[in-house]
Amino acid sequence: MENENFIRSFFSDSQKIIASMPDKDINQIIEVLFCAWKNGNSVFLIGNGGSASTATHMAADLNKTITSEGRHGIRALALSDNIPLVSALTNDDGWENIYSVQLFTHFKPGDLVIAYSVHGGSGSDKAGAWSQNLLKALQYAKDNGGKAIGFAGFDGGAMKQMADICVVVPANSTAQVESFHVVINHLIAFCLKEKIAGSK
Repeated sequence: MENENFIRSFFSDSQKIIASMPDKDINQIIEVLFCAWKNGNSVFLIGNGGSASTATHMAADLNKTITSEGRHGIRALALSDNIPLVSALTNDDGWENIYSVQLFTHFKPGDLVIAYSVHGGSGSDKAGAWSQNLLKALQYAKDNGGKAIGFAGFDGGAMKQMADICVVVPANSTAQVESFHVVINHLIAFCLKEKIAGSK
């Protein structure tokens, strides 16, 4: 395929995804995050691979981008960012526990866990089933008085079934799913910024 054809095809697919995006689920997440801002709850963001960078990006936006003059951000932490800690937990407790062990230290009732996964925990590779550490962390939030929020693609996988709210990007392409997770994050952050600025 020539470059130009690939480019047109990619953008054409993007337009179809936008037309089918689950607006209701996105709106619910905005409202839940607004409540977290009002109530002073913390938000813990998690992902593996490219989705870990998406979690880090959103943590930054929740801390900084949503703020307006005289208004604080949300206490948000991406749990993949402390590399020495993540490597120690992987070594001592296993990769499947790197997020839930951190939540045991930080999580309080009312807090949120937001997980990003292209396949939502479905599928496997040489290391076994994908994203089990994410599913374990979401379950921790549910079991300890918090909310579990997921961002997935494809059919949503196990994450769609277990999360309190799950945005499933209607695409079967890793590139499109990961790209739209970032787009939706920006939509959420800038909508929150306006809500917070206009709140009493």
